[in-house]
Amino acid sequence: MSNTTETVKKFGFVDKLGYMFGDFGNDFTFILSSMMLMKFYSDVMGVSVALVGTMMMAARIVDAFTDVAMGEIVDRSRPGKKGKFLPWIRRMCAPVAIASFLMYASWFADMSMAFKIGWMFVTYLLWGSVFYTSINIPYGSMASALSADSKERAQLSSFRTIGAALAGTFIGVLLPLIVYYQDENGNQILSGPKTTLAAGICSIGAIICYLLCYFMSTERVKIEPKTEKFNLRTLLKRLITNKALIGIVICSILMLLVQLTMQSMTAYVYPNYFRNVQAQSVAGLVGLVMTLILSTVVVRLQVKWGRKELAIVGSLFGAAIFFITWMTHTKNAWLYVFLYALSYLGLAAFSLVCWAMITDVIDDTEVRTGERSDGNIYAIYSFARKLGQAASAGVTGFLLGIIGYTKETAFDPAVTEGIFDLSCLVPAVGFLLLAAALWFLYPLNKKRVEDNARILKEKMENKKRYLK
Repeated sequence: MSNTTETVKKFGFVDKLGYMFGDFGNDFTFILSSMMLMKFYSDVMGVSVALVGTMMMAARIVDAFTDVAMGEIVDRSRPGKKGKFLPWIRRMCAPVAIASFLMYASWFADMSMAFKIGWMFVTYLLWGSVFYTSINIPYGSMASALSADSKERAQLSSFRTIGAALAGTFIGVLLPLIVYYQDENGNQILSGPKTTLAAGICSIGAIICYLLCYFMSTERVKIEPKTEKFNLRTLLKRLITNKALIGIVICSILMLLVQLTMQSMTAYVYPNYFRNVQAQSVAGLVGLVMTLILSTVVVRLQVKWGRKELAIVGSLFGAAIFFITWMTHTKNAWLYVFLYALSYLGLAAFSLVCWAMITDVIDDTEVRTGERSDGNIYAIYSFARKLGQAASAGVTGFLLGIIGYTKETAFDPAVTEGIFDLSCLVPAVGFLLLAAALWFLYPLNKKRVEDNARILKEKMENKKRYLK
């Protein structure tokens, strides 16, 4: 596989902004699912939280096939006028948005339980395993095509994370103010029709952001399609012997476990434990504010320390803050928001660099094997992120079931105390496991990343001289 740089406009701010809008579009539906799907099906549709979590985990079996298949399709796609990856964003933006909207069909609330469970499974599989896969893998893979420069890729990673933070802010701030109403006992109750309306707004926003990504981004590194016959055994052998890929997969699962548990538990800890959805709305700003603060220095920090090293420090910091929060056992929602904000700095330290880390893995694979498989490697990474989502949903649903959470017991004192404990301890343990995985399992430290960049630069320069 050959990579050559074509004569196109210089990489700049428009590319970074376009790439940011891509993840803004992704997370309009992804974060909505992480934050609201379990709450919607438990509180509006009457489905048990354990069953919703089980569904999300079971769907990953399907993803094991669809993600790898889409990675192969992307790697074998021929570049067109807009490149190799961008056309997929235009093709699939409407299907993923429509499937997301259909997951929140509150008009079926009075149907039989069997129908509601069936609808939940079918629409979730269509959204996550088919359409989201078909747009997310090309989108993530195209970072390597936007620029060959390591520093510019780091900037893309930061802008991608800012895009996700913007979507999280939109959903986290506005949704609590829209989708809840107060009953006669003063409890904050989730409204089914208002959740459906919010899902429709998010779907429209997703399409707009995807199209902005399509028109503002430029693929300038030509990545030729794979032509060799697909061999599953060879592919699996390459993947299971790729230590860097295995390391980033495990780290990503743990990072998503932390991030999505933090996000999903806000739908329980604020309305049920604190009984304060206004604080939940303010907390929705936390991700964006902390991400923007850290983004001003993250490129300099990772150049000085290394991406792996920075992520380890952030993970240990996040774990410490959550343990402190748990020990305080505060009844003050605003103190909880403040401590939550501090912990998000630790999460942002990893999330701002994780997309650059996957391009580091792709580069490392090319150095070791001589072949470049952006689509396949990103497909495995995307699958890992879905495993993280499933792990978060499964763990959250299972533990909420253990403490006795149902639609009827949602405001019982014993249940709300358990909700607070889960909101602190699960992310704290996840942060500690993430730090350990980065330290022991992910091999691409600062020196190795710099060595790989030098080797690939020399390879490209030699190839240019040969072509001349």
